Amino acid sequence: MSSALLKTYKRLTMLPFGNWLFSKAVCFKAPYFSSIKPFVRDLRPGQCQAIMPKRKAVLNHIKTVHAIAQCNLAELCAGLMVDATIPSKTHRWIPKGMTVQYLQKATSDLSATAKIAIPTEWQDKMDLIVPVEICDEEGNLVFHADVTIYITAKKMRT
Repeated sequence: MSSALLKTYKRLTMLPFGNWLFSKAVCFKAPYFSSIKPFVRDLRPGQCQAIMPKRKAVLNHIKTVHAIAQCNLAELCAGLMVDATIPSKTHRWIPKGMTVQYLQKATSDLSATAKIAIPTEWQDKMDLIVPVEICDEEGNLVFHADVTIYITAKKMRT
């Protein structure tokens, strides 16, 4: 069963400028992501790709993309991918933590990919580690994050 988010993505991306519309809708729902102006390129169970343009608002004092902007992009990709992947009728999720590695200066637009092997069984109270890689325009890996997502079973109403 697809999540409401994934259904919305599929419906909107069939339209002209659909990825742009979806990206704007995500930022409307979670306004803190709007500061990085993300563009969701691909979303499916087990994978999400998004880009973030290099612009003045995300630069630090040495004119490279700020560390926290990269963290926001990683959290966005991980969260969207998990929401599109977990069985939404029976489970829910929340970010629990993130470990990051800044590997190179980020001096261009950035592209993030969150990708996991989909578990065959979803448990209650499980930590799902979602690796996110962020590359520059030339394909160089500039940032890596392991986002820990806490998955719990929804309480069944009787």
